[in-house]
Amino acid sequence: MKRICFLGAGSWGIALAVLCEANGHRVTVWSKTKEKVEMLREKREDANRLPGIKLPESIVIEDDLEKACSEKDILVFSVASPYIRSTARLVKPFIQEGQIIVNAAKGIEDTTLMTLCPIIEQELPQADVAVLSGPSHAEEVSRGAPTTVVVGAKSEKTAVFIQDVFMGKNFRVYVSPDIIGIELGGALKNVIALAAGILDGMGLGDNTKAALMTRGIAEISRLGMEMGGKMESFFGLSGIGDLIVTCTSKHSRNHNCGYLLGKGKTLEEAKREIRQVIEGVNCARAAMALANRHHVNMPIVEQINAVLFDGKSVEQALSDLILRERVIEYQSLSW
Repeated sequence: MKRICFLGAGSWGIALAVLCEANGHRVTVWSKTKEKVEMLREKREDANRLPGIKLPESIVIEDDLEKACSEKDILVFSVASPYIRSTARLVKPFIQEGQIIVNAAKGIEDTTLMTLCPIIEQELPQADVAVLSGPSHAEEVSRGAPTTVVVGAKSEKTAVFIQDVFMGKNFRVYVSPDIIGIELGGALKNVIALAAGILDGMGLGDNTKAALMTRGIAEISRLGMEMGGKMESFFGLSGIGDLIVTCTSKHSRNHNCGYLLGKGKTLEEAKREIRQVIEGVNCARAAMALANRHHVNMPIVEQINAVLFDGKSVEQALSDLILRERVIEYQSLSW
């Protein structure tokens, strides 16, 4: 039995907390929001985000950050990506040397272009920081749907420790040393999912979306390998696996935002309708900046940025993608 605290009481944090409690661990969930703490303590459920999922009474709902962090085997950062740095700064006084921290969020910080584990390491250099990622919607994990994810860590010892904690009868965990590849796959696929949603909103078919997803993973892997990630990660759970689920699922906020854009809504209208953090919107500018920094061609990401921030129509963006200069599919292949 391990002692685990989830920092962040969104749907993903709650789903993982329920999973770890079922695995026999002592679980605490912390939230900065007083209203969320009171609701979870009283109703033991977030009826808006995970209706029907009851938190067992053994799960402690905490608003005192020092109590939440003290004497824990694992701290899980389950806040949305824009709040990773601020959360790390909040917990800094309570982090001991060697504390294992698992980042369960996906994103890139737009001001520094850093992925999330390096942000935590920068703020908490005494911690042992890992990442958990993969095709894993909270709505399905919380209900016990069979799911597979990957844990990335600097040492095999830490990765296997985390694997043992999260592994369950319906939750299979793989391990990997490729933290940067896992994080980039998880972040960049959200931008491609926006594009997939747009195509569905426009009423286009399977051919179009299959092409988008295939070329999307090509873009992700080009940039990812340039930044030190491994090809195996981009064609694994945190790459193509997460891309498939995010581009095709009704649970995906990124796909749903794109769908509304494809139906003619503005970005602000889509945000108001979804009412949650849309990671792909936050990541799109950062992805384009990284592509420019590393001299990597990412035409899908470029067009998504034009639609989101420059007022370009989705019809014109699609046309520009289809009609751009002809190229060979893979430069590494030759006649």
